[in-house]
Amino acid sequence: MAHETTPTIHLIARPAIDLDGMRAYLDDVGGASWLDRRTQADADPNPGELLVEFGGRACYRSWEPGLNVNVTKVRTDQRAYLRNILKSAHGSVLEHAYYTFALRNVSRVATHEIVRHRAGAAYSQESLRYVRLVDIGFRVPPALEPLHREVVELVERLEEFQLSAAKALKIDEEGIPFHVKKEVTSALRRLAPIGLSTDLILTMNLRTLRHVIEMRTAPGAEEELRLIFGRLGEIMVEEAPGVFQDFRRDDDGSWVPEFRKV
Repeated sequence: MAHETTPTIHLIARPAIDLDGMRAYLDDVGGASWLDRRTQADADPNPGELLVEFGGRACYRSWEPGLNVNVTKVRTDQRAYLRNILKSAHGSVLEHAYYTFALRNVSRVATHEIVRHRAGAAYSQESLRYVRLVDIGFRVPPALEPLHREVVELVERLEEFQLSAAKALKIDEEGIPFHVKKEVTSALRRLAPIGLSTDLILTMNLRTLRHVIEMRTAPGAEEELRLIFGRLGEIMVEEAPGVFQDFRRDDDGSWVPEFRKV
């Protein structure tokens, strides 16, 4: 039966660091003491932030003073180093670190907007060419709450059509080839509500996440997008606090960075 849903966001993958590989490179460059400091301070350093710092220091060979004769002083505190990257808009190094999320029970209205963000992102979405709509999940948006009952009844009728049409077309009878089932399933999705709940696997790098979280939680953004990326903001402020150290959350739910277009 048709049922009401609520979007949930799950972090399912983060960067992984090969410390031996890092050390082999640094032994050759002359910056192994930098890695010693990072691992002594934290035996399990934040992988995304360590990768960002590694990329940034490689650009200037700023592991230690003297490795680059133009560099006589280096920032040793990681948080201060990351803040300087943000302040100076050296955002390309943020693109090394990718995070993957499973978005559960988000609407196809939302996914149609999310997938417009192509730079630094990858997507895998549940396909309604293959997945039959035998039960429709649907979230009633706040603006339609006064018509809650009518909305639910409409979605239930649309679901009933999906079931009755499949039965009338006899696609579940024994011997029906898969390509026929796929063709009918694909056709039936055209008569499903665009607001039905779906699942999306989303991967973005840190630079893209900063931009999209700011953009999609702004007051003028679509309300479900604000809900989804508001939660993503909460996750990333905890997951990569140094990279998101300049973000604040306003009373209206917007995530606002001190440094924009990093």
